[in-house]
Amino acid sequence: MTTLASIIPHDQLEQWLTDYGLLAVFLMVGIESIGVPVPGETMLIVAALYAGSTHKLSIVLIVLAAAAGAIVGDNIGYSVGRHGGWPLLKRHGHRVGIDERRLKLGRYLFLTHGGKVVFFGRFISILRTYAAALAGANHMPFGRFFSFNASGGLIWAAVYGLGYYFAAHLLKELDTPVTIALVVIAALVVVGFLVFIRRNISEWEERAERALPGPLF
Repeated sequence: MTTLASIIPHDQLEQWLTDYGLLAVFLMVGIESIGVPVPGETMLIVAALYAGSTHKLSIVLIVLAAAAGAIVGDNIGYSVGRHGGWPLLKRHGHRVGIDERRLKLGRYLFLTHGGKVVFFGRFISILRTYAAALAGANHMPFGRFFSFNASGGLIWAAVYGLGYYFAAHLLKELDTPVTIALVVIAALVVVGFLVFIRRNISEWEERAERALPGPLF
């Protein structure tokens, strides 16, 4: 399925970052968190690499802007799901890339691991965009939602922001065996994490289909 996240080129993200700075990070992360599949996480990564290589933006402010965007956007998404619920998702979900398969996976995971989905969903692309709306649609208590949402947003922004910021420093100093080894190890860890997530998502999809057979609506 083609989404805005897959068709917006990195060059455009870099241009927005140059033109609008921290506001671009806040808006892109926030819009993604509401439920629109734009490359919010990619914008955070681009900003962190830019800060690490040029020092023209503060990495602390980038992390705070991304965390604020995640929290504000997720709260809007939660409100949309809470007040519109499943009928709204059924009627308009396809417009923003939310098909029944993704809804079924999200609903299954939310019903079995609500708080974990809100927290760890921030780190998983297939859940990051839709977890807040699903929390609202399933009437998760707002206080519980906000605690997992805020902590997940802050930790996600710090991990990705600081991680790529320091990676930019390492890439500028690839002249020693120790540095090269650290970069290789970091790359292997990232690849292993992505493989782990991909395998588990497939298993979760199968479990969701068994637990919720047939049409979701």
